[in-house]
Amino acid sequence: MMRKWVATFIIILFGLNCIAQNSSFYIKSDTLNSKRRNAVIITETALSIGTLVALDKLWYSGYSRSNFHFINDNNQWKQLDKMGHVMTSYYVGKIGMEVLDWSGVSKKNQLIYGATFGFTFLTAVEVLDGFSNKWGASWGDITANAAGTSLLIGQELAWNEQRILLKYSFSQSTYATQRPNVLGQNFLQQALKDYNGQTYWLSTNIWSFYKESNFPKWLNIALGYGADGMLYGETNPTNTLPQDPYRQFYLSVDLDLTKIKTNSKFLKTLFSTINFIKIPAPALEYNTKNGFTFHYLHF
Repeated sequence: MMRKWVATFIIILFGLNCIAQNSSFYIKSDTLNSKRRNAVIITETALSIGTLVALDKLWYSGYSRSNFHFINDNNQWKQLDKMGHVMTSYYVGKIGMEVLDWSGVSKKNQLIYGATFGFTFLTAVEVLDGFSNKWGASWGDITANAAGTSLLIGQELAWNEQRILLKYSFSQSTYATQRPNVLGQNFLQQALKDYNGQTYWLSTNIWSFYKESNFPKWLNIALGYGADGMLYGETNPTNTLPQDPYRQFYLSVDLDLTKIKTNSKFLKTLFSTINFIKIPAPALEYNTKNGFTFHYLHF
């Protein structure tokens, strides 16, 4: 339910990042630039409040309200929805940290106020869920939000850089046509709603752990997680699929596009913006239905 709005929110933040990188004033400030910092704070606050108000008016107003309550949805969709929360929290926080870095804010305050931006925003969305009679706040979602933020902050504290990236890939499944209202009616909707086609990756940059080596700086090893055979969040007796839903685990190679050398500012901005997407590549799959399978090209 939140995915469309969260995706919109991420796109806006990526746009803010791209504008900064392509503007003539994109020169990182070595000291605190109060005007930049204030502009970042005002912009992020306006985006957050505007998105939450839009959610409340355009979505929640169509359903009855209730007292604040929690639900347990941890068994739904083989936890693919939780992976979406982890990734969203990670990248919204990462961009929040980067725009504060552009403003010359200290590293400590980047981590306190920027890296936690994703967790703060998504937790506010959970509060709206909690007051909806149809849904409810989810401890599982909040935990996933915290995990994404922790991955971001933990790497900054340990290495002062992001050596392990969260990435996403999608290919259309055959199940969306059976429940288009839930799994999506077109490619864009399915990319957000159809968990059968989604894979979430931990993409690790090998060179960053062996910087004295001649290993290619842009080459990553990626571990992926997905699931298939899901028409419903939980196993349902009306699920007419010939098999039960099952989990998928992948081992593949990937690229860290930000480590590809180029003098083009356009390409640098493009690579930075789309680096959350896992590139198509050969992959070894293990799934809980058929065991091992090799894909010459998996996306």
